[in-house]
Order: sequence, then C-alpha cells, then structure tokens
Amino acid sequence: QVQLVESGGGLVQAGGSLRLSCAASGNIFAINVMGWYRQAPGKQRELVANIINSGRTNYAGSVKGRFTISRDNAKNTVALQMNSLKPEDTGVYYCNVHQLGSDLTPYDYWGQGTQVTVSS
Repeated sequence: QVQLVESGGGLVQAGGSLRLSCAASGNIFAINVMGWYRQAPGKQRELVANIINSGRTNYAGSVKGRFTISRDNAKNTVALQMNSLKPEDTGVYYCNVHQLGSDLTPYDYWGQGTQVTVSS
C-alpha cells in the first residue's frame, strides 16, 4: 500500500500562484510515475501533469507554460507549481502514484484531494 498526503490548495485570484505538494509513503518502488489530476464540478477527472522517476514530464495542453511539476525521489515527494492561474483551473486536485507491483500488475494510488479555487 501507498499513502499520499497532499497540501497547498486554497483560494487565489486569477493570475495568482499556488504550490501543491504531495508526500508518498509505504511500499513505493523505484520506478513509478507521480502526477496530479484534477476534477472540476460536473466533469471527469483529468490529468494535469505527471513525471516519471527519470524526470521526464508530461503536461495537459491547458496548463503547459503555466504549471511545473517536480519530484524528489529521495523523499518520495511531488510538487506542482501553478502560475498564472485561471478560473477554469478550479477543481479538486489529486496526487497520484502509478507503479507496477511485484507481480507486474499496475496499481494506482490517490491522495484525498485538495481544493483549488481561482476567482475571477
């Protein structure tokens, strides 16, 4: 099992910045993908950004150039720096760890979610 604890959400005006952090603990393997997803009211959960242990990153088109994802492999943490926030960035943000188990079965672990609200 993997436990994820998120922090850093809140209310911010459009154009402002927020930084989300997530700390992972438990049975974490060396090779994994850590990422952030978000879910707006009435919408499906969507990928915001992810980063594999090598440092390669992937961003949703809507956040490219505004958000930056980073990770600390030694501490098993992942962060999301969000700049130039827009009202459409509003939603619950979830930390995610995706990894293969010892039996090569893929597992996804989720944090409890943190609310980000961007006012216009």
